[in-house]
Amino acid sequence: MERELVLFEQVDGGAGEAPPDGGVVDWGAVSRELDERGVALTPPLLSPEQCARVAATFDRPGMFRSTVVMERHQYGRGVYRYFADPAAVPEVGGLREGLYPGLAWIANRWAGLLGEPAFPTTLEGLREECARRGQVRPTPLLLRYGPGDWAALHQDVYGDLVFPLQVAVMLNEPGADFTGGESVFVEQRPRAQSRAVVVRPTLGQGVVFPVRERPVRGAHGVRRHAMRHGTNEVGSGRRNVLGVIFHDAR
Repeated sequence: MERELVLFEQVDGGAGEAPPDGGVVDWGAVSRELDERGVALTPPLLSPEQCARVAATFDRPGMFRSTVVMERHQYGRGVYRYFADPAAVPEVGGLREGLYPGLAWIANRWAGLLGEPAFPTTLEGLREECARRGQVRPTPLLLRYGPGDWAALHQDVYGDLVFPLQVAVMLNEPGADFTGGESVFVEQRPRAQSRAVVVRPTLGQGVVFPVRERPVRGAHGVRRHAMRHGTNEVGSGRRNVLGVIFHDAR
């Protein structure tokens, strides 16, 4: 089913209806924080035990479809791996399924502001639409950084169909398991200098942020602010992060 153009009359209210029940996540609060800062923190999404289990999968190469050594591509320094089947890891598949409805509510609020087509309300619907465009490779990934590792500013686009939001879940405790390694976001503002936002999620916390851009209301209507994200250099220890991206890759 092709996406239908939906314009919302109450663009400040989030798709003209109340946010979905997100369990531990207050999607209304996440939406407001994204509007204010461009980035939002969630409560812990995984327990310490779950974080350890997900991080440990990095050492099981058969769980992944590909491995990227960042330095070889001038992406920074570190290693990340794309899951072959995110559903095979209950925490990864569960987060991708469970977070999507709330994020779709925000994404469709943004679509209304920008006059763009609405996104499917289920992850299955989004993935079916990706497949119709030749995007069939799953994109959730596991990143591992050691001392001196970092990530250059970038965007996780992967194809023509881009779901506008993604989530990074911290799998280690900053200050105890590693130092440095802050998450860095840079917002390009039209006719103004760029703005940087630095966040430091704790163990199990998620960071919600735009894949490519976000709508910002200004004096002359809604503008698109491009955003890129990266990671500051890790000083010591090991930093593992789960990246939950919802559109599949070509």
